[in-house]
Amino acid sequence: MLSARNRELLGLLPSAVLVVAGFAAIFIQARSSGPGASSNLTLSHASNASLTYGAIFLALCLAAHIVIRRALPHADPYLFPIAAVLASVGIVMVYRINPVLARQQAQWMVLGLVLFAATILALRRSGVGVLERYRYTIAAVGIGMTVLPRLPGIGEQVNGAYLDVRVGGISFQPAELAKVAIVIFLASYLRDNRQLLVTAGRRVLGLTIPPMKQFGPMLIVWGAAMATLLLTRELGTSIMFYGAFLALLYVATGRFSFPLLGLLLFAFGAWFLANHVSHVHARVLAWEHPFDPALYNRPVGGSYQLAQALFAQADGGLLGTGFDQSLLRLPHELQPILPVPESDTIYAVITNELGLVGAAGLLLVYLTFVARGLKTAALARDSFSKLLATGLAFVVAMQVFVIVGGVTRVIPLTGVTLPFVAYGGSSVVMNFVLLALLLLVSDRARRPYAQ
Repeated sequence: MLSARNRELLGLLPSAVLVVAGFAAIFIQARSSGPGASSNLTLSHASNASLTYGAIFLALCLAAHIVIRRALPHADPYLFPIAAVLASVGIVMVYRINPVLARQQAQWMVLGLVLFAATILALRRSGVGVLERYRYTIAAVGIGMTVLPRLPGIGEQVNGAYLDVRVGGISFQPAELAKVAIVIFLASYLRDNRQLLVTAGRRVLGLTIPPMKQFGPMLIVWGAAMATLLLTRELGTSIMFYGAFLALLYVATGRFSFPLLGLLLFAFGAWFLANHVSHVHARVLAWEHPFDPALYNRPVGGSYQLAQALFAQADGGLLGTGFDQSLLRLPHELQPILPVPESDTIYAVITNELGLVGAAGLLLVYLTFVARGLKTAALARDSFSKLLATGLAFVVAMQVFVIVGGVTRVIPLTGVTLPFVAYGGSSVVMNFVLLALLLLVSDRARRPYAQ
């Protein structure tokens, strides 16, 4: 039977193969159909270049593998290879869409791996339990970061939402840091007060109402995070936070009445926002009537992006149109046919080129990642680690649901990135930090009791 080290090492090979094959396909396609300099590419050049990119990607993964096995020898051997597969799909797809953005994505990935290693090395001895001591500080930093996009001079508005902060030539989304910070706070607070939330509450109409002395501080911190996200109009992240909050509340207390009450409150809040907030109302209208000519042709706040994403997915069919075959923009025109294909609608590009089979395969990889995260939570030996791993895994699941659900018109489309795949520096960096925290929990959970 293979050791954890060898299983992880073998698991990295598919990601390197995907990078080599993906870049080779891009270069060959450019040689056969591209104008000008592209026609000068030879098959040998394409092969050498793709092998070089694959070797660099594999070298980065091997460096991270060495850090994991030296610092966390008992960690789950599948989590990092799964993340590497997702990252390989992302870097190839972003390069296929925009080579300049792909180079930036690669730089952010290197930074993410550096912080990934730093997180592991900093917490390998003390474990994630040390984060409990600073839960209010971490929560305050997370909430403060979400407000930054509304500050004049550094905040940027994109498609009606305040998402980015630009300092100098660097742009990032603070909500990506906030998602990890809020999960750490909720896991820590629920760990200390889970018993009182269950036993000291009052029953009203068959629902358990927890005592405000214990429930109040958590509601204040969580409510502040939600309020700042609504202030910045970052609805996708708000939904993601709310889902993680209800999941942790259920796992901590075992009472179905808590998430049930939360869903009822969410339904009321969604109805209120959809009818009284113009930005949300426009998103809902675009979701309900994506092919309405008036909404489709509206310059701002219309349904053009959603409708084009649906067209792209329908065009892919079962097996797809072929890699590098998506028509992203018309020749000699700067206006893209599919808006923001490298980020918001990258799932539509993948579905168009790889078909329903490729898209389902990608979702199965995500499902495997979440399943390994939840298995880590099940094996964890202390309540904080169990809740933290659950929250982190559920955040990834909710993030995938929000963006894929939006692109496929299950829910209104919002601007959340597809983890490890879509273009976005802050998303890539914080997802690697999230992965490091899961591996830290996994190492403690899988460690033999004698050690």
